[in-house]
Amino acid sequence: MKRRHKIKQAKFLNSKITATISISLVLFLLGLIILLSLSANKLSERLKESISFNIILQDNADKIQINRLKQFLNTASFVKNTEYVSKEEAIKLLEEDLGENIEEFIGFNPLPALIKVQLKANYMDVDSLAIVENKIMGFSTNIKEIEYRKDLMQTVNANLQQIEFIIFGLALLLAIISFALINNTIRLMVYSKRFLIHTMKLVGAKANFIRKPFIVSNLICGIIAAFIAAGLLMWLLYYLQQILDYPELIDWQNVAIAFGGILCLGILIAVSATYMAVNKYIKMNSNNLYYI
Repeated sequence: MKRRHKIKQAKFLNSKITATISISLVLFLLGLIILLSLSANKLSERLKESISFNIILQDNADKIQINRLKQFLNTASFVKNTEYVSKEEAIKLLEEDLGENIEEFIGFNPLPALIKVQLKANYMDVDSLAIVENKIMGFSTNIKEIEYRKDLMQTVNANLQQIEFIIFGLALLLAIISFALINNTIRLMVYSKRFLIHTMKLVGAKANFIRKPFIVSNLICGIIAAFIAAGLLMWLLYYLQQILDYPELIDWQNVAIAFGGILCLGILIAVSATYMAVNKYIKMNSNNLYYI
């Protein structure tokens, strides 16, 4: 009897370990998608904020007026960064690009002073930029024009929206597949205990009493699996950081969100799948237990 009891315990332990590993691998993939989605959002913000437009200043604008405009821009809620380029700096930059001095050739400096402006990511669309342009033009009469590439912004925004849509679709598909895989794993574990559930029903145990040990057991299993998945994800990030030599690869805020997402999903899926699986056998007729 003792030998048989030990064999049963060993089988149960092996099934628990197998289920935990299976769930952890699925949660690892989910965590990877969460982290990819968050990183893609950050990268899209950086890409949008890297695009700048130029405020071309009037030739007669003096330093006081220019400083007032710069101060307005630096304190504006929509501006991320500004850079003032004087007429002298502009001609020097052009000389470096062309390899010759245009001012000496034509006898005067034809380039205007300008301010390069980088907007915050949520203002980098054509409609928002039109509002920003009106605010800037309305602030100062020393602005000749505002130059920006409307077609480039439209293309960047359209491509980023497509990428975000694809990532969202993959995340949703993987979430459905993950739930199905974890649900099947837990159902198999509960399946092996279907006769125990029936015996508990025969002795008058209520549904909540029957469900509780299964839910607690698989809840612990889900938490352990979530920590294993988080460890695998952290290892992968460090490995990629070393290979790619990209120190900013690990964004701790994104990592914390991904870990929290893994833990919540591990608990949620484990508890809900266990609840449904146990309920199935609680409601099942005893004669059907032998034919499933």
